[in-house]
Amino acid sequence: MARPIVDGIFELDAAGHPTLLGGRSASSGWCHFPQGEVCPYTGADDVEPVRLSRTGTLWAWTAVTAAPAGYHGPVPDGFGVVELPEGLRVLGRLTEPDPARLTFGQPMTTVVERLPDGDGGEVAVWAFAPVGDR
Repeated sequence: MARPIVDGIFELDAAGHPTLLGGRSASSGWCHFPQGEVCPYTGADDVEPVRLSRTGTLWAWTAVTAAPAGYHGPVPDGFGVVELPEGLRVLGRLTEPDPARLTFGQPMTTVVERLPDGDGGEVAVWAFAPVGDR
């Protein structure tokens, strides 16, 4: 089993589907990701953990055509912004690297991918995939 790239950023259900873990401030009513101790919008310290929706819509996207330092996965790689029903826009990896195959408002779902860690092992990362691709 691949180790998570960062502990506490997502959890897997019994079927292996990931759920992103965020926070919600009771006073502001706003969600954020990743979870933090204070609300990034107001500074309130009334943040409670929240499991974010697994689906959302594509809001912006691009292809990463040169591997950044420390990245050992495939290139080109998709990267984008997915808007969740909570009103939160989350930056993340996209499973589709070809920008021409993506459209604004396209339904997306959260998935787990396994990428090489550069030391012969793997890391588990969350990504967004077009609904119906997986």
